Amino acid sequence: HQIVTGTACHLDAHLVHDALHHMRLDGVDILFIENVGNLVCPASFDLGQHLNVTLLSVTEGDDKPAKYPVMFRAADAMLLTKTDLLAVLDDFDCDKAEAHLRNLANPAPVMRLSARKDLDMEAWYAWLREQLAAQRARVAQGQSRRPAIQGDGMKYHSVTAR
Repeated sequence: HQIVTGTACHLDAHLVHDALHHMRLDGVDILFIENVGNLVCPASFDLGQHLNVTLLSVTEGDDKPAKYPVMFRAADAMLLTKTDLLAVLDDFDCDKAEAHLRNLANPAPVMRLSARKDLDMEAWYAWLREQLAAQRARVAQGQSRRPAIQGDGMKYHSVTAR
């Protein structure tokens, strides 16, 4: 379902909430919310998500975690995408991108992927399965995991009773 933001530069929780009422969610285990805009505007808005996954295309530059710390500090995982292009790009260093993430004190896993070439996608799928199992276990115990994202991208995950 596409959410139209109008003149806003990002989604907000109300837009997502309204859109969920127009979707059939029976049998949906994982719902991805792709925010709009750039790496600055949507970074500190809580959309009601359980996890934040930040994608960094190798065509964008390995400096982006340092340049946009709020977005990357809030990431529960960072996906380096389009890695099949590394053979023709000489200015992207995956290790540098990860080092920039670590400099933000973010221990999130970093996965190097190419959906086009099906490179290392299994690591991403395994991470998703692990997160889904953990969320199901929390729900079975009457708990949920919600990140509280601060304005600077810092997050304090808390397990709360529902």
